[in-house]
Amino acid sequence: MRALIGMAWMVCCVAQAAPNEKDAMALAEKGARFVRAHGKAEMVARINSKDPEFNQGALYLAMRDLNGITVAHPTNALIGKNLLDVPDADGKLFRQEMVALARGAGRGWVDYKFRNPETGKVEAKRTFVLRVGDVALEAGIYKH
Repeated sequence: MRALIGMAWMVCCVAQAAPNEKDAMALAEKGARFVRAHGKAEMVARINSKDPEFNQGALYLAMRDLNGITVAHPTNALIGKNLLDVPDADGKLFRQEMVALARGAGRGWVDYKFRNPETGKVEAKRTFVLRVGDVALEAGIYKH
């Protein structure tokens, strides 16, 4: 019985572990494979509908075009907006950095502050940006 309780505790705690950088990269790469197999429009629909395959709460996939317009995001109010000139809480123009990274190296990390959908608080966030054709997929983690 004690062994069963121990196993249940391990499963519980492992399942609730905070996402890490490896998880963010894996989600962006999974999104890239999906775009290549099913097309950009289907990826947009899946992200915007908060499909659990691409939205795991604090770790979710978003898509931005290379001009800075949000194409897909689980926070639907952001879709269709160009927020390149809107800074984070510290004044950092992080979206400009994301677009520059997508246009340049095509992949990499950007650090900034953003509202965590699970806590409702502005927290430090690290997002992996991955260019796929004419868009960038973004998957970030909150640093606790």
